[in-house]
Amino acid sequence: MAHEARQLNGERYDYQALCLATPEMLEEVMRTGSRPTLENLSGWEFRGYNTPFFADLLGIRKFKKGFYRENPSAGFDVIQGYNVKIRQNRYGEPWIDVVKNGDSVKFGWYNVYPVRMNEPDYRYPNAVLINYGYDKNSRLDPTRNLRDYLVQVYPGNNDLYLGKAFVALGPLRVFVSYFPLQRENRSTLAA
Repeated sequence: MAHEARQLNGERYDYQALCLATPEMLEEVMRTGSRPTLENLSGWEFRGYNTPFFADLLGIRKFKKGFYRENPSAGFDVIQGYNVKIRQNRYGEPWIDVVKNGDSVKFGWYNVYPVRMNEPDYRYPNAVLINYGYDKNSRLDPTRNLRDYLVQVYPGNNDLYLGKAFVALGPLRVFVSYFPLQRENRSTLAA
């Protein structure tokens, strides 16, 4: 059996434990996690939590990531996604979408696909890449430079993931944040 990340007490991680884990613990999860299948992500929104302290200062601690297939007749080689703006309340309180004109506020659009070894973003071959260099984002949108890696924390648990965000500056990749994800609700863009 392959090594799987465990908490210091020997128990498996859950969402709350990932939100409170140290960067060293989260890095172990990134290295031992498995590649998510795009079929299991597509059609869902996941609540997310940026772990560094500065996320509170920037008003981006809580968020959601949604995944869908823009062209449902296409296969699952690439899917699309978006972020949902969330009211920034306390950790133990519900994730509440910010709503405008009757719909959640979506931004930061992206493509999702297995990490490709022939591209600059190949740091975690066991991950899928969330690539914000996507045409739905304007050329001036700063999210276009984000590159996130996403792993499934434990095989068989399709509800719990861990991501690691970087900013792409030319050939450089600057680490920004770890972020646990937990399945929350169906995507409003699901086919």
